[in-house]
Amino acid sequence: MAQTTFAYTALDAAGARKSGAVEAETRDAAVARLATEGRFVLEIKEAARASGATSTTDAVGKKGAPSKQDLALFTRRMADLASAGLPLDRVLQVVAEQSESATLKQVADDALIDVRGGMPVSQALAKFPKLFNSVFTQTLRAGEASGQFGEVAGRLADYQEKEVARRGQIIGALVYPAVLATTAFGVILFLMTFVLPRLSGVFKDMGNQLPWTTKMLLASSDFASKNWLVIIIALVGLFVGLRLWFATPAGGEARDRMLMSLPAIGPVVTKATVSQFARVLGTLVFGGVPILEALEIAGLSANNRVFLRSAHLVEEEVRAGRPIADAMRDAGAFPPVLTHMVAVGEETGDLPKMLGRVADSLDFEVDTGMRKLVSLVEPVIVLTMGTVVGFVVLSVLLPIYQAQNLVK
Repeated sequence: MAQTTFAYTALDAAGARKSGAVEAETRDAAVARLATEGRFVLEIKEAARASGATSTTDAVGKKGAPSKQDLALFTRRMADLASAGLPLDRVLQVVAEQSESATLKQVADDALIDVRGGMPVSQALAKFPKLFNSVFTQTLRAGEASGQFGEVAGRLADYQEKEVARRGQIIGALVYPAVLATTAFGVILFLMTFVLPRLSGVFKDMGNQLPWTTKMLLASSDFASKNWLVIIIALVGLFVGLRLWFATPAGGEARDRMLMSLPAIGPVVTKATVSQFARVLGTLVFGGVPILEALEIAGLSANNRVFLRSAHLVEEEVRAGRPIADAMRDAGAFPPVLTHMVAVGEETGDLPKMLGRVADSLDFEVDTGMRKLVSLVEPVIVLTMGTVVGFVVLSVLLPIYQAQNLVK
């Protein structure tokens, strides 16, 4: 008969309350096994779960991946409950009961069994790397080691909530420009595929009397209609090729450098990247993660290969004994505001606080830059699309107007 895992709460020989997991064929067999070990069972229930890898696949694949907001709420609840003094197994139990996400409920239930079996929370959640990245698990591990689990989890929740807010801000800012661009593209497509083909016969009969704009439009329409499959294949090939190239270290770094050097967009991207790097680094250092490991993880979390390369350079310099601020100053990618605040943090012994201030300051600048960028993008899109639509409409109407004059 197959073995089943049972989660239990029992009293040991000394009367201490213990929780854990035991494998047995039946519930009675599990109780009997615990009794032979000198434990009096208070509560026992079946906990059907697969291995860590299978659980991750089932949770994310079958039930759907939770949103960033769900993960932030999961972390916030853990932080609040732990700060209130609840044991970590009870924290996971309550979080599982409160979770609106079926995936996170299953993950919390699985982690609860491991924690009651003696495994740290960070290690139990690390079995789900698709949901909890290295920043999350390494910070929690340091929080457990330092006895500041609740406060460290609160820092993580702050970081996740700011990330969710930034994502919502970007999506909200892009809605109106996206609607404008889609509408303009739809108008152009309608004119090119519906109006122009019905008038092309009339235009071609006019021969050399057509305006140059109409000739250009007709030539473009003919080329697109005869080679549409080639155009689609070429565009798809270009897209796939760029994706593959950007996935390489050289291509990814070239892409990131290009984004950071673009006018108007570049400063916003750079400040947002530095803010994320500083916030993650501050969270890790506050949690007690060693500085070399913290620099490595913060560089990876920035999602920018330029900063990742610079973080590696800083890591090597710090390993050799140099101060962090001096190493950052020589790395080149870090702005003066960050290096100066890091220097103050090293001098005062409060590096996490200084990094948090830098991140907050840069977040404000990013928000201001985003608003300016959106206010600039909207008229540019309107002007560009208006010019294109006007060109198409003018190319269609000019020959009609000329034909009317010839008839008169």
